[in-house]
Amino acid sequence: MRALIVEDEFLSRKVLHSFLMTLFEVDIVVNGREAVEAFKLGHEEKQPYDLILMDIMMPEVDGIEALQRIRSIEIENGFTPKVKVIMTTALDDPQTVIKTFYDGEASAYIVKPIAKEKLYNELEKLGLLTK
Repeated sequence: MRALIVEDEFLSRKVLHSFLMTLFEVDIVVNGREAVEAFKLGHEEKQPYDLILMDIMMPEVDGIEALQRIRSIEIENGFTPKVKVIMTTALDDPQTVIKTFYDGEASAYIVKPIAKEKLYNELEKLGLLTK
């Protein structure tokens, strides 16, 4: 399985990579623009991502806009199943949560700091990890 980490903070990238490296082939990008490019490339190479962990607040293109672009690409190209996307953020405000789930069709939402157990529980709920 393949996972894409989309995170602009170095330490967060490093921590997430350490959590996922035994479960997935992991790629890392630093903003939403690169996430959309990586998503497209994965499909072009016939190796789509099973999981995207995406920070909401990033430079250039934020996580919410990147998720909306990815969902549009999936619809336009008939990609199924849709990639599982876990949005991550330091902000725990209800408006952001609602926007990511309803507007962006996020699969899950985790507030930072991300604990390994919390992430693994979400992966299990999404069918990407079995205990």
